[in-house]
Order: sequence, then C-alpha cells, then structure tokens
Amino acid sequence: MTGLAILTATEMRAAEQAVFASGVPEYALMEKAGAAAADIIWRAGGKRDTLVLCGPGNNGGDGFVIARILRGHGVPVRVAATGESRTPSSQQARALWDGPVEDVFTASPATQLVDALFGTGLTRGLDKALAERLSALADDASKTYAIDLPSGIDTDSGAPLSDVPHFNTCISLGALKPAHVLDPSASRFDRLVCADIDIPTQNARVRLLTAPHLTAPAKDAHKYTRGLVAVLAGAMPGAAALAALAAAHGGAGYVKVGAPIPIPSLPHAIVQNDDEPADAFADPRIAVSLIGPGLGRDGASIARMASALSAGHRAVIDADGLLALKSLGFAVLPQCAILTPHAGEFEALFGPLEGNPIMQAQTAAAQSGAVVVLKGAHSIVAAPDGRAAVSRPASSWLSTAGTGDVLAGLCAARLAVTHDPFRAACEAVWLHGEAARRAGAAFVADELIAQVPAAIASRL
Repeated sequence: MTGLAILTATEMRAAEQAVFASGVPEYALMEKAGAAAADIIWRAGGKRDTLVLCGPGNNGGDGFVIARILRGHGVPVRVAATGESRTPSSQQARALWDGPVEDVFTASPATQLVDALFGTGLTRGLDKALAERLSALADDASKTYAIDLPSGIDTDSGAPLSDVPHFNTCISLGALKPAHVLDPSASRFDRLVCADIDIPTQNARVRLLTAPHLTAPAKDAHKYTRGLVAVLAGAMPGAAALAALAAAHGGAGYVKVGAPIPIPSLPHAIVQNDDEPADAFADPRIAVSLIGPGLGRDGASIARMASALSAGHRAVIDADGLLALKSLGFAVLPQCAILTPHAGEFEALFGPLEGNPIMQAQTAAAQSGAVVVLKGAHSIVAAPDGRAAVSRPASSWLSTAGTGDVLAGLCAARLAVTHDPFRAACEAVWLHGEAARRAGAAFVADELIAQVPAAIASRL
C-alpha cells in the first residue's frame, strides 16, 4: 500500500552513514549514485549533447560521475563547475573525469542540462548570479534533469531558498525527500524518478502512497460482514448524501443515514431513518459511524454528534464534525477513528504546529489518537504511531464542492471492510485520486462517485 521511503535530510545522512559503517567506501556510493542517474538520463535522452553543472560538494561529485559514464555511452558531454571540489569523494570523482571543466558563468548551453550543483541538506539559497545563470541555462535546454533535488530547495520543507527553474525530471538518489512531495518544490519538476543505490530504508516511517491491493467480498459474505456504515446527516443533507453514496460504492455492505428529514436523492438501497442519534447509533451491528458532512455547527448539531459518538463505534469525522470535535475534545473519539481535515480545518482543530505538513500531520495524529488525513494536492495520511503516507499529486479538478464528502465516505467504507484506520485511509485516498483521474475534467462530486467502482475493480 505504501512504497518508496521519504527521508528527511538528517535521516538520509544517517542512512548513508549506516552504509559506510557496513564497510562500503564513501566514493563507492557516489559511483553507484552517479551510475544510476546516468542510466536514467541515457535511457531518456540518448546521445543528445549534454551540459553537466557541478557544485563543490558531493552532489557535484555525482555530476562528474554522471558526465564520465554518459561520455562512455558516446554522449557529447561537457562539464561546468562553480569552482574547486571540496569533499574527498567529489575530488576523486573530478580526478577521474579527464575532460575539461568549464566555468558555469561562461559555459555555452546544451540540448540537455544536468543540475548537480547542490542536493540534499542545502541550508541557504544560491547566490543571485548563480541562480540566474542556472535558470538561463535551463531555459536554453530542451531537456533538464535535477540530481537529487533542484538546486536552491530546502530538503525538509520544500521551500525555495532562492529562485529555482522548472525541470523536466528530478532524479532522487536512494530515497525520496519531503521536498519531492511537498509544494512548492514538488511543482518544480514534471517527472520524479528514484534511483536505487542500496540505501537501507526498511525502517522508514514515511512513505509514498501506492496503489492498494483490494479483495472482493468472500463467497459467504453478507451485508453485515461487509460492514454497516451509519451516516449522521444534518443541516445540509446533500453533503451527507454524497458521503453515504460514496460509502456504498466504496465497499460497505450496508449504509444507513440518520436524517431529520428524508433525502429524496438517495438510492433506495441506502436506508434512511429519523431516529435520534442515541437510538440510531445504538445498533451493535454498526461497523463505522460517519459524522460531519453537512452536520451543522450549532449547539444542537454538536450534541447530536456527541450522542452518536457515545455508542463507541469506529468513526470517520469530517467537515462540521471536525469543528464540533474542537468543542468536544479528543476524549470523545473511539480508539479507531479517522479525521479528514483540509488545511483550514486542520489549523482550526490543532492550531499552529511545527515542521512541514508531514510532521504536522504526524503530530496531530499523536495528539488526537486518530489517523489524520490532511487533504491537499499531496494528501498526507498519518497514524498515531508515527507512520505516514503521502499521495502523488491529485487532479486539480478535485477542488470542487462535495469531493471531500466523497473521500469521507470512502474512508468509512474501507474502515468498515478492513477495521484498520491507517490502511483504510490510505486505500480511500488512492481510490479518490484514481476516481478523479478517470472522471477527467470539470466533473462534479456525483460524477466522481460514479468512477469509484472502476477504480476498485482496477485493484482486485
């Protein structure tokens, strides 16, 4: 369900030190990194003339290795550097490059540009003149590659420390970094590739979200074994209707809605009742309570939510339910819960938190005891135990009313099926994104739901 590791600059340095402690020389790792990156460039660019820009540190050393290996493939390669190499490994890589080394500021452009100036761990921006020169050379190239990270990016926050040009491809070395999956840095390249250089990442707590492996219902399954989702409707019944319909299509065996007034748009398969929450949610067969979409924000709505939660079922809390939770406190949550805030709701519920959005989601999950889905272009799923998964970029067409209700319904359905809130949230986020991809452009939330069955079928 979760794939490539995402390591901070500190974690990446520790992982590299573990490799060196095992007996691998530092330069051997540089050779492996350069060779892996060169192979990607060679396969994509063939024999296009190439200019490799090398900085003074190990990222620049990678660049010298890349240039040497590409030239071995018959690629017309030139190298331009900012000055002398300063680390032992980069000096060794430079010594093995037997071609000329030009000055970055006077080198002529090439069809392909490789940025190996600065990578992981940069703490200050490029000098203005160097940043402008990098941008000019990138503008003049037809294909551009950033090695590890585009030069000028903060590894952990993804913030630009200086002006950063746009790249066609970013080649991450060994593991992904937060800047690869957080904006604005994630928007500075079109394609992200991770080069495997045998860095130990098996213990990484943060990973890239990948497609889940789903299973069809068992042969002897029935509606209750597949999971009963109870939705608490309120002031805006349309939002609850979207969430309920998404839960039904998302894999739940039975969905019922507790609504003060009937919702005529719902299919007959979704049961409606007007019982008070204390009665409607007392049913022991309920697998998951879904509370928040269209609930309302007045005192009566908050009281209805508290009454529904008192039954102790697994829960998904979204939208108005998140604001009500701020009043009620995290103590009302059951042990198995998923919270699905967007950025504004997240800050309203948790206040300002330190670190990048991944770290903030991890802190929020630890504070609340619930799995937190911080929704955005790269949605983040964080568990109380520190695990986190970050999605690939989602369709920008999801920025329309009701799509968050659909995600809440999918979370509830997958939680009803798996009983595992982290796994359920990861599956729901992926299905949400895949349904959006299939829906194409200019869809509305109702049309997004129509694509969920096909998204599920693709993973069976």
